[in-house]
Amino acid sequence: MSSGLTLIFGVMEIINIAIGALVILGGYLSYVLQQYWHIDLFVSLLITMPAMFLLGLLLEWAFIRPLKRDRVMLSILVTFAIALIIEGVLSLIFGTDYVQLHAWYVGASINIGGFYLAYIYIFGFLLSVVLLTGLYLLLYHTKFGQSVRAAMQNRTAAELIGIDVERVSMITFGIGIALTAAGGMAFGATTSFNPNSAYDLISRLLVIIILGGMGSLRGALIASLLMLVVEDVTAVVWSPVWSSTVFFILLVVVLVVRPQGIFGQLEARKQ
Repeated sequence: MSSGLTLIFGVMEIINIAIGALVILGGYLSYVLQQYWHIDLFVSLLITMPAMFLLGLLLEWAFIRPLKRDRVMLSILVTFAIALIIEGVLSLIFGTDYVQLHAWYVGASINIGGFYLAYIYIFGFLLSVVLLTGLYLLLYHTKFGQSVRAAMQNRTAAELIGIDVERVSMITFGIGIALTAAGGMAFGATTSFNPNSAYDLISRLLVIIILGGMGSLRGALIASLLMLVVEDVTAVVWSPVWSSTVFFILLVVVLVVRPQGIFGQLEARKQ
């Protein structure tokens, strides 16, 4: 989820507030495929990820591309409106009752050194590794990836050397949204959710990309792992009530010492 959000920001300088609602939408898509067509959760990604990719292309064309000035500020308003629309549609269709995805590996666990670990967390971690590896190969071993990285470094210079930045941005936005389908499935298999669950998600995802460094995929990965470790250790050693609070305190400390985040870079001063 965080990799898709930071990828979109790095290329397009768009803060996608709708990412949380799109994750929940991805979760509901997997829920429908499981409940009505009895499709396995991981197999359902073969359907939901392409569907979300196409939705991302549509959203970029209809709502993001027309933003020519003050893109960062306007993108917050536009994507917030998209989030409200998605939330309203999901509430109309599914209601506000909580649901959760089910499969044999959601409730089953394995004993590792005296600790019981649910299979869904193992499979979810492996899914993350596969998707992030694929994203890395796409960005660093393809011509399209070179165009993406050029647009991330300098959008204007990329246009001057002949890169179709609008096309790159559109596909990048689609990829970022497609990743939310996988995130929604994993989230729905480990947590009960309803259309309103998006609000908690977006706050956590924004914190992750800020801590890791805006536009840094490596930073998003490290910050995501750091959030999980800090929250879980705090919940066990101290109290579950303070698990989220301690991470936000850590965020403030890091930003005071390093305002650009762990792997972010300070913007060069204009002469």
